[in-house]
Amino acid sequence: MLARAAAACSVIEGRIPSEAKVDIEPVFQFFKGFRERRMRFFYDYFKVRPATTVLDIGGREFNWTLMPFAPRVTILNLSMQGQRSGKFEWVIGDARKLPFPNRAFDIVYSNSVIEHLGSYDDQRQFAAECERVGHSYFIQTPNRKFPIEPHLLTPFVHSLPKKWQAFLLRNFTVWGWITRPDPAARARYLNTTRMLTRAEFQSLFPDAEITSERFLGLTKCFIATRKEPLPSE
Repeated sequence: MLARAAAACSVIEGRIPSEAKVDIEPVFQFFKGFRERRMRFFYDYFKVRPATTVLDIGGREFNWTLMPFAPRVTILNLSMQGQRSGKFEWVIGDARKLPFPNRAFDIVYSNSVIEHLGSYDDQRQFAAECERVGHSYFIQTPNRKFPIEPHLLTPFVHSLPKKWQAFLLRNFTVWGWITRPDPAARARYLNTTRMLTRAEFQSLFPDAEITSERFLGLTKCFIATRKEPLPSE
């Protein structure tokens, strides 16, 4: 079923960042501790087992290597991202129109993706699709009001006017130093990144419980969860 869905699904460029020219896996390694804690929370909260089916929207395999075992994970993205082991199902698709039937997965998981959809309407479509294809979901997004922008790895830039951001992105952010983005990549970041406040995030997932993840006493990100009994339970 997944293979047929992948073949039928069109790729929408510019919504979720395509594969970078420079490998940024070392950046993920740097934040390994944060991701391990988040993944432990995910596993414990949903009582994840090897037979649990998970749709990871916009992800890579890296997160799933942090735990002692991986459930039955399908990764959906706009392109094949990061290192691949052959142990996971990959589907190329659009997060706003998922090529799966209702309640196809036990859990929908997404880490720092919804803020890349560009507009509130696109984010609303993403949220509706997460609710449609999963019995439960776990959707994480950075807090717009946290002082460090987590994609740029640089403080306060995201609070500046976009024309200032355009000037600063390449030479005055950690992301710019690592990836050396060309004008098209910088424009794509500015046009597709729309970070969310808690109120906006709750409005996208009105039935969800919103959990705050903190760093040095400040809210770093939000996690929206809906937990339903798994079909096998």
